[in-house]
Amino acid sequence: MSFLLTLLTLVVALGFTWRYLGSYMASVFEGRVHFLRRIERPIYRLLATSPEQEQTWKRYASALVVFSAVSLLFTYAILRLQGSLPLNPQHLGSVGSALSFNTSASFVTNTNWQNYGGETTMSYFSQMGALTVQQFVTPAVGIAVAIVVVRGFSRRTSQTVGNFWVDITRCLLYILLPAAFLFGIIFVAQGAVQTLAGTVSFHDALNNVTQTMARGPIAFMEAIKQLGTNGGGFLNANSASTLENPTGLTNFLSIYLLLAIPVALTYTFGKMVGSVRHGVALLSVMAILFGVWVGFTSFAEHQNNPAVAAAGIHSTVGNTEGKEVRFGDTSTALFAVASTSTSTGSADASYDSFTPIGGLGLLTGMMIGEVSPGGTGSGLYTLLIYAILAVFIGGLMIGRTPEYLGKKIQAREVKLAGLGALVMPITVLIVTALAVSLAAGRAGPLNAGPHGFSEILYALTSQGNNNGSAFGGLTGNTSFYNIVGAIDMLLGRFAIMIPVLALGGALAEKSVVPESLGTFRTDNGMFVGLTIGVVLIIGGLTFFPAISLGPIVEQLSHTRFF
Repeated sequence: MSFLLTLLTLVVALGFTWRYLGSYMASVFEGRVHFLRRIERPIYRLLATSPEQEQTWKRYASALVVFSAVSLLFTYAILRLQGSLPLNPQHLGSVGSALSFNTSASFVTNTNWQNYGGETTMSYFSQMGALTVQQFVTPAVGIAVAIVVVRGFSRRTSQTVGNFWVDITRCLLYILLPAAFLFGIIFVAQGAVQTLAGTVSFHDALNNVTQTMARGPIAFMEAIKQLGTNGGGFLNANSASTLENPTGLTNFLSIYLLLAIPVALTYTFGKMVGSVRHGVALLSVMAILFGVWVGFTSFAEHQNNPAVAAAGIHSTVGNTEGKEVRFGDTSTALFAVASTSTSTGSADASYDSFTPIGGLGLLTGMMIGEVSPGGTGSGLYTLLIYAILAVFIGGLMIGRTPEYLGKKIQAREVKLAGLGALVMPITVLIVTALAVSLAAGRAGPLNAGPHGFSEILYALTSQGNNNGSAFGGLTGNTSFYNIVGAIDMLLGRFAIMIPVLALGGALAEKSVVPESLGTFRTDNGMFVGLTIGVVLIIGGLTFFPAISLGPIVEQLSHTRFF
């Protein structure tokens, strides 16, 4: 499938998904979908709650924090006790304490950063009972937080924002589990491995060697890995492995799945607030940013590898270093941008082998806050933070109190939005400064110079944005990077979620101001452009000095720009 045909097919598929999955998710969270009622009710009884028992934003946030803390401890315990638990055909021992802490924080924050080789570190029980479980519940948590903000805009003078336990239960039962099961079947049918039979060895008569191949419950983990914008694969090679990603169809479905829910949530937003045009405006911001990033990253990767060109070799197939020949340079760039512009981080190539400008595309896709389209839930609520800041700026321009969907945006809302927008860059820049200042941090990169700095910056940006992808040259499985990375991931997740929930609660308490001739419109091209400007300015002002020291100076060090 050619690159342009792949793009066209992807756009058409996402268009249908935006309309129909978006409408379906609105029905789910408005309580109009009940076909699994017999399963729902026992869960609510077990949790001592019900859809009628709604929570204030503080109670909602408390439930989220408690649930996430228990999830972290549960995952940590399984990893530490792995050697004594069943379903361990590889006879692997317990995972070290620092790595267990990092991995638990990683999967509980929807980051799925992996400082380990899955097939040589994690048993089947750990992969299924700890990691895959988190790959279901963490996207449900992200979607639930986004829905709280949506309810903030749709409700009038309400003290409650929903029920955390009900929201994640409905998300799991009606959205994530059915979709992951369906696409898991497709992955199995295409040849992705799904077995509990352990490793298999075979003899290569030509070379007279015996090779042992890792196997396991891979295919169904692959489906939720992409659908939930998780990214953590069973195998160290991730989606570059034929055992996880066997065909061109599974590669295309991987790209589609990691974009599907973030894109569809903009329609859910429009449907629930009673104005699909506002959902289209948010979708336009996502689509324009995504299109630009795919464009320049694909162009960069379609050029010669600078090292190959310096050797006097002319290539017509682009930069193929570290890429799967079956996917090609431009389709690989599309996969990589889709992965890093969501909070997914899965990879069908070595991102460390991208050209400096190609790597810049992946890095800056995270630095602008992953809003193009962002992760499951996190993309929408982060973009709404930027939209509120854009409304505030627009209100200042026309000299009146800013309003968004009839809700006045006042000091409290602007402070919460500003805090949510700045937590990630502040965290990433501080931990990056620590890493390049301390010997333990400088010992991690494989390369010296600007690319070595890029490896550190990329890793900590990826973790702070709950992405999980990496420039593979960094040795991350050290006490320093395991602990610093875990803190980076936890702050990048919960230090944004709490202000977002407070923002949803503040908006829900407000009444609606009638629209007038002086109201700044938030459903047209001007608002789309202003929001894009806010996203780029905040990202540029915070990160441009850092990327100037990394991928930009690395690219300029070559004789030609491309």
